[in-house]
Amino acid sequence: MSSLNVALPGIAKATHATQTQLAWIIDAYSLVFASLLLPAGAIGDRFGRRRALIAGLTIFGAGSAVAMTATSAGELIGLRAVIGLGAALVMPATLSTITGTFAAEQRTRAVSVWAAVAGGAAVLGLLVTGLALEIWSWPSVSGLNVVLAAVAIAGTIRFVPESAEHDSPRLDLGGAALAVVGLVTLVYSIIEAPSQGWGSVRTLAGLGAGLVVLVGFVLFERSVPARKGGQNPMLDPRVFARRGLASGSLSIFVQFFSFFGFIFLVLQYLQLIRGDSGLVSAVSMLPMAAAMMPTARLAPTLVAKLGPRVPITGGLVLIAAALVVLGQLTSASSYWLLVAGLITLGIGMGLAMPPATSGITSALPASQQGVGSPPPTRVTFPPTRPPPSRRSRSRRTSVERSSFRPRTRSRTACS
Repeated sequence: MSSLNVALPGIAKATHATQTQLAWIIDAYSLVFASLLLPAGAIGDRFGRRRALIAGLTIFGAGSAVAMTATSAGELIGLRAVIGLGAALVMPATLSTITGTFAAEQRTRAVSVWAAVAGGAAVLGLLVTGLALEIWSWPSVSGLNVVLAAVAIAGTIRFVPESAEHDSPRLDLGGAALAVVGLVTLVYSIIEAPSQGWGSVRTLAGLGAGLVVLVGFVLFERSVPARKGGQNPMLDPRVFARRGLASGSLSIFVQFFSFFGFIFLVLQYLQLIRGDSGLVSAVSMLPMAAAMMPTARLAPTLVAKLGPRVPITGGLVLIAAALVVLGQLTSASSYWLLVAGLITLGIGMGLAMPPATSGITSALPASQQGVGSPPPTRVTFPPTRPPPSRRSRSRRTSVERSSFRPRTRSRTACS
């Protein structure tokens, strides 16, 4: 998503898109992606995370391939919505596959690699996009997506094992419908607010309606009984009684809110205020990736020595400090001021993201790892089992240590 911002000037010139259409070329992806994350994650949990990953990558790649031929802003907006659908299937499946595959003692390190790649790729993607735009025109950005999707599909087929809960209860269609309607209404109103006015009747009515529907979603999910073989809540609000899940979710929200808002603004600052090209803008962002990726790999060691609270808190403090530094940028500012903010932001996200994400996933059993993908997806509560026999107790203990079964304490806290 951030890479396409670099190509917007070329898209505007080629398609004669208005400013509103350019905004929707970006936001159509965000709208579909945000509104379908919950049901897409539930589908992956139910029918197979590997299948969801392959399906999402296929949709993502096919939509990007067709987007290379788009000649109007309307076509591009529609295709960006299709690409958002594919991304909604991919995002929950990636992390839930990782956390469902690795044992508990390896999970934090695996999540740290995921976080380092996710954060670093956002910046490195800008560099590759800027380089492509120096050689070719804006359709090359979609061409890069096609190549990456093809490589990812091949890697998924070759290396990623299937994980699913085929005997889990049927999908919560009512909850999925309420979540989609509420999120579409809310996100659409936020996207249109700058042009319509934050105080306009249309904006306030849309925001109010979206919040009302989402409150109805919470009440509906609380009323859905969790039973084996029947309908199950897609996202039971009681799960946030688990401190690790609640605090981790809040931390991840703050980090991604800050990160993507910063990316959106800093690219405009570099290109429109400083007058840098797309390639120079992308190269200017590299210090953040250079700081984030090694720090994210170091985070599991710090967690093992100090616990998760210290790196998460320290990371969030550094993120706040970085935004204060970056808020001082002007047209006459030195590039070194930007570098100072970028390095601080990269270190902060590298420290806070892996333990926060691991805190979410470790609060849930393996059958619910889809809920650990940011944002959470589906939650189910397994039925109570009779006490194990003496013969099977040792085998069960080894499984519980790898977090492939829920812990009694966590399950009781949400009852």
